[in-house]
Amino acid sequence: MNTIIGENYYTGILDDFIIKKEDVDVFNKLESFIKKYKNYTKLFFISYDLKNNIENLNSNKKDKINFPILHCVVPEKTLLKKDFINLKKSENIYVKFKPELTKKDYLSKIKKVKSHIQKGDIYETNFCYNWEAQTKINNPYNIFKKLESLTKAPFSVYSEIGEHVIISASPERFIKKRGNKLISEPIKGTSKRSKNSDLDQRLINSLKNDPKERAENIMIVDLVRNDLSKVADKNSVTVEELCEVYTFENIHQMISTVSCNIDEEISFSQILKALFPMGSMTGVPKVKAMQLMEKYEESKRGLYSGAIGIMKPNGDFDLNVVIRTIIYNKANDCLSFKVGGAITINSLPEKEYEETLIKAEALLKACQT
Repeated sequence: MNTIIGENYYTGILDDFIIKKEDVDVFNKLESFIKKYKNYTKLFFISYDLKNNIENLNSNKKDKINFPILHCVVPEKTLLKKDFINLKKSENIYVKFKPELTKKDYLSKIKKVKSHIQKGDIYETNFCYNWEAQTKINNPYNIFKKLESLTKAPFSVYSEIGEHVIISASPERFIKKRGNKLISEPIKGTSKRSKNSDLDQRLINSLKNDPKERAENIMIVDLVRNDLSKVADKNSVTVEELCEVYTFENIHQMISTVSCNIDEEISFSQILKALFPMGSMTGVPKVKAMQLMEKYEESKRGLYSGAIGIMKPNGDFDLNVVIRTIIYNKANDCLSFKVGGAITINSLPEKEYEETLIKAEALLKACQT
């Protein structure tokens, strides 16, 4: 295993814990593993399908990537990112991805999803679709290097783990624990950037004041507040920041910050069961939204919509949301990434489609080095 998170490079596997199929005892086993390696740094790779161990759900869609439901690793060594970069050679790469949905198919599905909102089955959901390519990549780190330069995303991850390579430029934090405080930073609301500074500022203002974008962000904030309340100390759930627009290298995003305090006896698994999957990738009501997306999405989400992160020996942890992420299965030479967005009653299918292309743009460019 070789994994880069932030400026650290984690290499080798001292021990690991893998769940490849649904297991009713997964959380007890996970807590036993965490307790066994309490004084060690641990890396977590959590697939969206862990939801099936939390709620009465299932996932039966096609999946060429086949990432485990859960992989927790105790790395042998922690070095600096530069130590890994020096090992890699340059390689010219050109990958042509194909989306699983045509624009016509996408628009048709969004209209069907919106019919459920009209009937009151859900208020908001996150609909995703897959892009795929079939080719051999000898040096996938080159894709990550390009993607990192295009996005400068704060929660990027590069990992060579088992038969998979993860190339992630995630801008979103799922959940962070520092002492007795939990912090979640859901993203809902996206805008392209402009090289013209005046136009770029207008795009920021337009996003910040867009009623539809604010409504979808606020709905997810309410969901996160509800999820946090399952583990929070009484009256400690706080919205620290609501609908603030942050600018990244290639995109503007609307982000809110919700926090709470927890008792020191609350375990990692209890937090996961309360919050996972994250509200920004599911919808409201959460379970019904996940059920409907299982019906309308063509592919299993796998690691996409899951989380990757680190737990320190003191029990503090930081997990991202796996979005803007390419995954390469070395066993079958399949590369895949997914894009999606929030759908509400005010969503315009054409505009939602354009937003998915904005999110895909950097991923596509990174694969042409």
